[in-house]
Amino acid sequence: MQAKYVLVLTHGRERRRRALCVSQRLVRSTGDVLSMTRSKLVAIAFLIVASLASADALQNRSAWPPGVQTVSGDSPARTPEAEMQTFFLPPGYHVELVASEPLVEEPILIDWDPDGRMWVLEELGYMQDLPATNERTQIGRISVLEDTNRDGKMDKKTVFLDKLVLPRAMKVLEHGVLVGEPAHLWLARDTNGDLKADTKELICDCYGREMADVEHNQNGLVWALDNWMYTSEGDTYFRWKNGKFEIGKTLSRGQWGGSQDDFGHFYRNSNSSALGVDLVPTPYFARNPNLLRTRGSYEFMGETNALNVTFPVRQNRGVNRGYVDGQLRADGTLATYTGTNSPTVYRGDRLPAELKGNVFIAEPTGNLVSRIIVTDTGTTLRGRKAYENAEFLASTDERFRPVYLSSAPDGTLYIVDMYHGIIQAKTYITEYLRDHIVEGKLETPIHVGRIFRVVHDTTRRDTAPALSRESSAQLVTRLTHPNGWWRDTAQRMLIERGDKSVAAALRRMAETAADPRSKLHALWTLEGLDALEPATVIRALGDASRDVRVSGIRLSERWLAEDKALQAAVLKRLDDTDWNVRQQLAATLGMVPQGARETAMATLFERYGGDPVVVDAALSGVRGSEGAVLETVLLGNAQTPEREATIALLTATIVRGGQDAPIQLVFRHAAESGRPQWQRSALLRGAEVALLGAAMPGPATGRGGGGRGGAGGAGAAVAGAAAGAGGGGRGGGAAGAGAGGAGGRAGAAAAGTRGGPGGNPAFPRAVPAPAAAGAAGAAAEGPDAAVAPPAGRGRGGGGGAGGPLRLNRAPELIALAAADTGDLATRAAALLARVEWPGKPGAAAPIAPLTAAEQQRFDAGQEVYKNVCQACHQPDGRGLERVAPALLGSVFALAPATIPARILINGKEGSIGEMPPLGAGFTDDQIAAVLTYIRREWGQAGSPVDAATVKDTRAQVAGRTRPWTNPELTALIGGAAGRGRQ
Repeated sequence: MQAKYVLVLTHGRERRRRALCVSQRLVRSTGDVLSMTRSKLVAIAFLIVASLASADALQNRSAWPPGVQTVSGDSPARTPEAEMQTFFLPPGYHVELVASEPLVEEPILIDWDPDGRMWVLEELGYMQDLPATNERTQIGRISVLEDTNRDGKMDKKTVFLDKLVLPRAMKVLEHGVLVGEPAHLWLARDTNGDLKADTKELICDCYGREMADVEHNQNGLVWALDNWMYTSEGDTYFRWKNGKFEIGKTLSRGQWGGSQDDFGHFYRNSNSSALGVDLVPTPYFARNPNLLRTRGSYEFMGETNALNVTFPVRQNRGVNRGYVDGQLRADGTLATYTGTNSPTVYRGDRLPAELKGNVFIAEPTGNLVSRIIVTDTGTTLRGRKAYENAEFLASTDERFRPVYLSSAPDGTLYIVDMYHGIIQAKTYITEYLRDHIVEGKLETPIHVGRIFRVVHDTTRRDTAPALSRESSAQLVTRLTHPNGWWRDTAQRMLIERGDKSVAAALRRMAETAADPRSKLHALWTLEGLDALEPATVIRALGDASRDVRVSGIRLSERWLAEDKALQAAVLKRLDDTDWNVRQQLAATLGMVPQGARETAMATLFERYGGDPVVVDAALSGVRGSEGAVLETVLLGNAQTPEREATIALLTATIVRGGQDAPIQLVFRHAAESGRPQWQRSALLRGAEVALLGAAMPGPATGRGGGGRGGAGGAGAAVAGAAAGAGGGGRGGGAAGAGAGGAGGRAGAAAAGTRGGPGGNPAFPRAVPAPAAAGAAGAAAEGPDAAVAPPAGRGRGGGGGAGGPLRLNRAPELIALAAADTGDLATRAAALLARVEWPGKPGAAAPIAPLTAAEQQRFDAGQEVYKNVCQACHQPDGRGLERVAPALLGSVFALAPATIPARILINGKEGSIGEMPPLGAGFTDDQIAAVLTYIRREWGQAGSPVDAATVKDTRAQVAGRTRPWTNPELTALIGGAAGRGRQ
């Protein structure tokens, strides 16, 4: 009877459950259940509902999807309870407040210890005011929050470590807490159990850059399935091995945060690109610096730009580029992501099953959290927005700043809300945004922050873990837990303990567990304990689960050089029909001994040369033996698209390597009249990719469905590349057709080239340059594209450098160029224009060397560039698609020094990204230094810039309050800019 009345008076299954539990406790406290009257029960129920209503009433329960709401022009700071009233979620979902100021201040990320305590990194120095006055003071800290009364809300705080400068990463381990405080990686330890750090040991000074901008620096320490701790926007990763930390080299990917799924795929994102995934682990691609692209690493997950579209519920005028056409819709809402971060795979077990494996991403400038559904298409992983015209969580509060998400021990999803009015680093704030901040009084208050928990009406939160008190045998059983956090934590703890007594139990699980996820954790735990045996790996290679086979291939690598049985089992996977298996196999074949490796690689290329992920993963592992693989592939006389693509990409990698002997052999083969025409054409195509910027074979990918090669990608036909090369420009149309013609260029970098999802830059190498920049091609591409420097103006180096390719002797390609006027001869002549050798007639004069003072300026400018410019313009100066144009060959960058000085002082707006004004934060010396670097790096021949020139330019533009436009700058330098790319 008691329950009946309570059920009538409450709404929602969770509220009913909570009310019933409380009512029963209250009733029992009277000592006489039967004596309770109906009126008393009703009174108790109303009392309970009133006490619980604070959580549910704070949630906005209006129609969903909500559409754009009408909000006032001001943005007042709200209490946590008032802020929660601004949230819109799908039916059945709501949030609970877990912590808020003063218990937590300026939170930017959280982690969990084995007993479920929440560790918070508090970035107190971040943008306390517009001038960023105290940004580099020692006020950052790490705190531990506890829920001592188990009511779901944190009530106790202990400061573990303070006096940090802009800390950006944290990982709670058994051996201490790793802390990323660029460029330092520390291990802080609590030696007496009071949750306060007593020691701080330096692990390395290789974690990011000390003076880099706060928005662009290394972050993240995600202990992944393979026992490495992965990072974002940094080129190092780490693991605990034999009582110490090992440091590995990888390629920089993503911007803020990262996450893995149940099977070890790693996800990152950045700025305007919603989501990228490693189909093949990124560190493989660091093996070969001569790769021209890295497909499969940080692969964009959208088939179209629809994945990047956002649906806020309020106007978002306060975005840094809100004045740019297309950034905001007509109603003022953010049209596409501009600050997306913290991709987090939901791997819990207490929210509806429909969320399992979905990726949630935060967008603080749009005041929302998105949900992306990931599916296996049979050929790759793809993502799509979960809702049409709506987001998973959106707020009308402009100060709602979700900056981190966490799939938590209790099975739910946590949201870290910095609740900070300013959400842009000073370096990049435009005057437009500055005015909005001032008008909205967004500078204050500071030192606030909230942490929320997403729950559903059906949610029953898991009990708090106590893994620190469990034996190793008990931890092994946790590898079967339905919540990924429990499995990950148990695996990590077993490895940190180094307890091999559980090896037999782990082997049984790896070989017989019903759930592939448990098999994976068991396998990788054995690997971390150095207790894995080849027989267990061979069994995994034949497992019914694709993901177990993929891990089996990776785990085989330590024995491939000497274990013939295991090698044979791996090579059998050449017949595997699964796309991800063959992609991983392509990467692992690089560990097979020479001889068997080249044969296996050739077979792989023959079958799957049309899959760019397979090709690039394979090329990453053949550094130094590309020529041997190429010779094997050339033995096949039948023309197939796979063979053509393989020959072209192997050749491109060889030419980019810049080594005389293998390049001479490639050119000799191309010149052989008895060789099949299609092979000679494919060989030339590879050289054109490396030297002339021709589009690479393979389907396109990249931000918004198109790579940096332009809309539609870079699948240009060989004929198109040849036509463009023959005219002295870059061939290959944006839609796959040959641009050709005099100076034609389209698709400067193929989809998946280093620089964005599908291929960020790995090494500071310049973009290949044509013999001359064509006016027609430049005009077609628009004012923000790059123009390569003229041939012969660079500083030398191998293929891919800004200057010519230098060989030790004349190549046999000369004979082909002189043979006739056919297509191959024309293409050979275009290539030879980019090659120099001793005695070549008409070789260009070298660039005038820098003086000692200019060299010092160049070196100083390199540091400024790394810390401020590199994240957008990239280490090789090629720019980042849809974010920043290329500086290599830029007419504006290479114009008279007062032109680029104006851009740095006042900023620039154009069709590719917006350059923020840096004049207020940079001295004349700094601007002169970075311009000197830009104008003389990557083979560029621009004159150095001195501080006096910058000072004079400042005086000339004093009082200017808006960025420069392309037409304005073009007018200042005359007609030259109109004839080139800018």
